[in-house]
Amino acid sequence: MVGGLLDPDGAAGYLRDWKSRIDRMAADTQAMSDRLGALRVTAADDNDLVEVTIDSTGVLLDIRFGDRIQRVAPDAVARAVLNALRAARQSAAASTQKIIAETVGDDSVAGRAIAERMTQQLTGDDRD
Repeated sequence: MVGGLLDPDGAAGYLRDWKSRIDRMAADTQAMSDRLGALRVTAADDNDLVEVTIDSTGVLLDIRFGDRIQRVAPDAVARAVLNALRAARQSAAASTQKIIAETVGDDSVAGRAIAERMTQQLTGDDRD
């Protein structure tokens, strides 16, 4: 069995290839983590009363109100905030899917699991 795992040269080659794959996977995972950590998404409601900014986990980072907000009933403002937040989270979910696909790949089991978890966290979409 020339070049197999029992052959010292074959085993060394196997280990080099394995280490190379692990190193590439670690670098891809780090790139994904860095890009997700830097992700910020801003969205507004349909009437441009409210604009929100969230991070990749859906945490509200900023909220801005338009000038017309003072002429709108409080319950309409509340709906506008929730609509803007929902739009931002939908956009963040799409962005996280893209980042994961570009870094760890669509064919990665871990990538698919992370993407599903983040989509569920951002949108409440339980795909089970």
